[in-house]
Amino acid sequence: MPVRYPLARRTAQIDPFHVMELTKRAAALESAGHPVIHLDIGEPDFTAPEPVVAALERAARAGHTQYTAATGLARLREAIARDYGERYGVDVAPSRIVVTAGASAALALACCALVDPGAAVLMTDPGYPCNRHFVTAFDGVPQLVPTGPATRFQLTRALLESHWRAHTRGALIASPANPTGTSIPFDELGRIVDAVRARGGFTIVDEIYLGLSYDHAPRSALEYGDDLVVTNSFSKYFHMTGWRLGWLVVPQALAPVFEKLAQNLYICASTLAQHAAIACFDPASLAESAARRGEFPRRRDYIVPALRGAGLPVPVVPDGAFYVYADCSTHDADSSAFAIELLERIHVSMVPGKDFGLNEPSRYLRLSYATAMGRLEEAIERLARYLPQRPRRAG
Repeated sequence: MPVRYPLARRTAQIDPFHVMELTKRAAALESAGHPVIHLDIGEPDFTAPEPVVAALERAARAGHTQYTAATGLARLREAIARDYGERYGVDVAPSRIVVTAGASAALALACCALVDPGAAVLMTDPGYPCNRHFVTAFDGVPQLVPTGPATRFQLTRALLESHWRAHTRGALIASPANPTGTSIPFDELGRIVDAVRARGGFTIVDEIYLGLSYDHAPRSALEYGDDLVVTNSFSKYFHMTGWRLGWLVVPQALAPVFEKLAQNLYICASTLAQHAAIACFDPASLAESAARRGEFPRRRDYIVPALRGAGLPVPVVPDGAFYVYADCSTHDADSSAFAIELLERIHVSMVPGKDFGLNEPSRYLRLSYATAMGRLEEAIERLARYLPQRPRRAG
């Protein structure tokens, strides 16, 4: 039966997540027997620490499956708050923490609380695609700021000030960032926060990759004041992507508002995942996660020069997360067509720039090095064999 009623107009303003379509294509090749190397999805190849898995089993067997408070289990919020103090030297009250169904739910909740219809939110282009769609979903306007190698693909105070408009209400910042793996220098982050605050705006900082910072000690934006809204997750540092568990740190005065919205939007995050996540902060789990963290800079230090040697320049060396933003323009004027070609010809899966914004998307490919070193080496061997013999395709 045909659908005769209209969809909400906002649905037309939200683009597909192209990387998911690419992974479907890769899965079809794998089903046909082709050995695909995945440098596409930003998902660590590690699983949750063993104490966390054991805690999940205990919680399930004990029947801990009822709803929790909308803001999360008290013990989990206390553990998160304690971790901020021990790892980042920041004093955060547990009452400011809202446990969410992943960082995605956290950012959606923040946009629900802060973004009015027609309000603009500054964010970098390129950037994580869902960030702009969270704003759009609440009828706000994602205000994209073109960035490039000169600012390490990151926002600066000067860029923020030059792009702030009458309808701008705040900024959504990611540091370290997807797709580039770059961070904002901490003193510059402070200047950005000051500039937003001077204009009466809000600052949302996505710190999902904060624990995966490599060239400097990680510092949370929470150092710059308790009026910020900061999000993080168990997905990346603790390798729990499918567990769908994250959190927000919100200003104390706004905690009741966020609690009210959480109650209505999703009741609570997964109870079992929450009980298990408390074990992330046990000494054994923290030691295991810290040891695994050391693997990522080793992979980065291999993949960046290897890509350059294979003919894919990397204009900015990432200092966090597990992504490389590579320039493929010397080989093809269309990174989307190039990504499909590499997938089908040499079975290496990478993400074209069109997922990440409007600023030169055809120039770049994003690679995730969240996979084993042997797989990275095989991918480079395939690229090094294939790229020299193919003609450049102009636009």
